[in-house]
Amino acid sequence: MLFSGCANREPIPVVDYVDLKRFSGDWYVIASIPTPFEKNVFNAIESYRLDEHGDMITTFTYNKGGFDGERKQHEFRGIVLDDPSNAIWKMQFWGPIKGDYKIFYVDPEYRVTVVARDQRDYVWIMARDWKLAPEKMTELRQKLEAIGYDLQGLKTVPQKW
Repeated sequence: MLFSGCANREPIPVVDYVDLKRFSGDWYVIASIPTPFEKNVFNAIESYRLDEHGDMITTFTYNKGGFDGERKQHEFRGIVLDDPSNAIWKMQFWGPIKGDYKIFYVDPEYRVTVVARDQRDYVWIMARDWKLAPEKMTELRQKLEAIGYDLQGLKTVPQKW
Protein backbone atom coordinates (compact mmCIF):
# COMPACT_ATOMS: atom_id res chain seq x y z
CA MET A 1 0.00 0.00 0.00
CA LEU A 2 2.91 2.34 0.69
CA PHE A 3 3.93 2.25 -2.98
CA SER A 4 0.45 2.22 -4.56
CA GLY A 5 0.91 5.81 -5.75
CA CYS A 6 4.08 4.80 -7.60
CA ALA A 7 2.39 2.41 -10.04
CA ASN A 8 3.95 2.37 -13.49
CA ARG A 9 2.11 4.51 -16.00
CA GLU A 10 2.07 4.35 -19.74
CA PRO A 11 4.87 6.37 -21.30
CA ILE A 12 3.93 9.86 -22.45
CA PRO A 13 2.83 9.75 -26.09
CA VAL A 14 4.90 11.96 -28.36
CA VAL A 15 4.27 13.64 -31.68
CA ASP A 16 5.05 11.62 -34.80
CA TYR A 17 7.80 13.95 -35.96
CA VAL A 18 9.60 17.10 -34.84
CA ASP A 19 11.42 19.14 -37.45
CA LEU A 20 14.32 20.26 -35.27
CA LYS A 21 15.15 23.23 -37.48
CA ARG A 22 11.55 24.51 -37.21
CA PHE A 23 11.54 23.78 -33.46
CA SER A 24 14.68 25.87 -33.03
CA GLY A 25 14.40 29.44 -31.84
CA ASP A 26 12.67 31.16 -28.95
CA TRP A 27 9.68 29.80 -27.04
CA TYR A 28 7.98 31.81 -24.29
CA VAL A 29 7.17 29.64 -21.27
CA ILE A 30 3.45 30.29 -20.83
CA ALA A 31 2.78 27.85 -17.99
CA SER A 32 4.53 25.00 -16.23
CA ILE A 33 4.58 22.66 -13.34
CA PRO A 34 7.95 24.13 -12.38
CA THR A 35 11.08 22.40 -11.25
CA PRO A 36 12.45 23.77 -7.95
CA PHE A 37 14.85 26.14 -9.71
CA GLU A 38 12.06 27.49 -11.99
CA LYS A 39 9.93 28.82 -9.16
CA ASN A 40 9.42 32.57 -9.01
CA VAL A 41 10.58 33.23 -12.59
CA PHE A 42 9.28 35.99 -14.86
CA ASN A 43 9.67 36.55 -18.61
CA ALA A 44 10.95 32.99 -19.06
CA ILE A 45 12.13 32.00 -22.52
CA GLU A 46 13.50 28.66 -23.75
CA SER A 47 15.75 29.05 -26.80
CA TYR A 48 16.79 26.05 -28.88
CA ARG A 49 19.68 25.78 -31.31
CA LEU A 50 20.64 22.67 -33.26
CA ASP A 51 24.37 22.01 -33.00
CA GLU A 52 26.73 20.20 -35.39
CA HIS A 53 26.25 16.90 -33.48
CA GLY A 54 22.44 16.91 -33.85
CA ASP A 55 21.86 17.93 -30.22
CA MET A 56 19.65 20.84 -29.19
CA ILE A 57 21.47 23.48 -27.19
CA THR A 58 18.86 24.87 -24.83
CA THR A 59 19.17 28.28 -23.20
CA PHE A 60 16.75 29.14 -20.40
CA THR A 61 16.58 32.90 -19.74
CA TYR A 62 14.39 34.59 -17.10
CA ASN A 63 14.09 37.33 -14.50
CA LYS A 64 14.30 36.01 -10.94
CA GLY A 65 11.69 37.22 -8.46
CA GLY A 66 9.94 39.84 -10.62
CA PHE A 67 9.88 41.61 -13.96
CA ASP A 68 12.66 43.87 -12.72
CA GLY A 69 14.59 41.03 -11.08
CA GLU A 70 18.05 39.92 -12.07
CA ARG A 71 18.16 38.45 -15.59
CA LYS A 72 19.59 34.93 -15.43
CA GLN A 73 20.55 32.41 -18.07
CA HIS A 74 21.34 28.68 -18.01
CA GLU A 75 22.45 26.50 -20.89
CA PHE A 76 21.68 22.80 -21.22
CA ARG A 77 22.08 20.13 -23.89
CA GLY A 78 19.13 18.22 -25.31
CA ILE A 79 20.32 14.88 -26.63
CA VAL A 80 17.85 13.69 -29.26
CA LEU A 81 17.26 9.98 -28.60
CA ASP A 82 14.38 8.92 -30.79
CA ASP A 83 15.06 8.72 -34.49
CA PRO A 84 12.99 9.22 -36.63
CA SER A 85 10.51 11.18 -34.48
CA ASN A 86 13.06 13.54 -32.82
CA ALA A 87 10.46 13.91 -30.05
CA ILE A 88 12.26 12.14 -27.19
CA TRP A 89 15.25 13.88 -25.67
CA LYS A 90 17.48 13.45 -22.65
CA MET A 91 18.25 16.85 -21.17
CA GLN A 92 21.76 17.17 -19.76
CA PHE A 93 21.64 19.65 -16.89
CA TRP A 94 24.54 20.08 -14.49
CA GLY A 95 27.20 17.38 -14.50
CA PRO A 96 25.59 13.94 -14.43
CA ILE A 97 22.07 15.28 -13.82
CA LYS A 98 19.80 14.33 -16.73
CA GLY A 99 16.06 14.28 -17.27
CA ASP A 100 13.66 12.96 -19.85
CA TYR A 101 12.02 15.49 -22.14
CA LYS A 102 9.20 14.45 -24.45
CA ILE A 103 7.53 16.63 -27.04
CA PHE A 104 3.93 15.67 -26.39
CA TYR A 105 2.39 18.33 -28.61
CA VAL A 106 3.45 20.77 -31.30
CA ASP A 107 0.97 22.45 -33.60
CA PRO A 108 1.49 22.22 -37.38
CA GLU A 109 2.76 25.82 -37.56
CA TYR A 110 5.27 25.31 -34.71
CA ARG A 111 3.62 28.14 -32.75
CA VAL A 112 2.67 26.16 -29.59
CA THR A 113 4.32 23.17 -27.94
CA VAL A 114 3.97 21.07 -24.79
CA VAL A 115 6.91 19.21 -23.26
CA ALA A 116 6.09 16.49 -20.74
CA ARG A 117 7.73 13.72 -18.71
CA ASP A 118 6.77 10.11 -18.09
CA GLN A 119 6.76 10.79 -14.34
CA ARG A 120 4.12 13.52 -14.92
CA ASP A 121 5.94 15.64 -12.35
CA TYR A 122 6.83 18.60 -14.58
CA VAL A 123 5.37 20.04 -17.76
CA TRP A 124 6.00 23.09 -19.93
CA ILE A 125 3.50 24.85 -22.20
CA MET A 126 5.34 27.17 -24.55
CA ALA A 127 4.50 29.43 -27.46
CA ARG A 128 6.26 31.63 -29.98
CA ASP A 129 4.28 34.60 -28.65
CA TRP A 130 4.24 35.65 -25.00
CA LYS A 131 0.45 35.32 -24.86
CA LEU A 132 -1.71 32.27 -25.48
CA ALA A 133 -5.45 32.33 -26.19
CA PRO A 134 -7.48 31.05 -23.21
CA GLU A 135 -9.28 28.49 -25.38
CA LYS A 136 -5.92 27.05 -26.49
CA MET A 137 -4.81 26.80 -22.87
CA THR A 138 -8.04 24.98 -22.02
CA GLU A 139 -7.47 22.56 -24.91
CA LEU A 140 -3.90 21.82 -23.78
CA ARG A 141 -4.97 21.34 -20.16
CA GLN A 142 -7.56 18.79 -21.29
CA LYS A 143 -4.96 16.92 -23.34
CA LEU A 144 -2.62 16.77 -20.35
CA GLU A 145 -5.34 15.60 -17.97
CA ALA A 146 -6.28 12.88 -20.48
CA ILE A 147 -2.76 11.39 -20.20
CA GLY A 148 -2.75 11.42 -16.41
CA TYR A 149 -1.39 14.80 -15.38
CA ASP A 150 -2.63 16.34 -12.11
CA LEU A 151 -2.54 20.02 -13.03
CA GLN A 152 -3.05 21.46 -9.54
CA GLY A 153 0.58 22.56 -9.63
CA LEU A 154 0.36 24.18 -13.09
CA LYS A 155 1.46 27.82 -12.79
CA THR A 156 1.19 30.62 -15.30
CA VAL A 157 4.61 32.14 -15.94
CA PRO A 158 4.26 35.93 -15.80
CA GLN A 159 5.23 37.52 -19.12
CA LYS A 160 5.31 41.26 -19.79
CA TRP A 161 7.05 42.55 -22.89
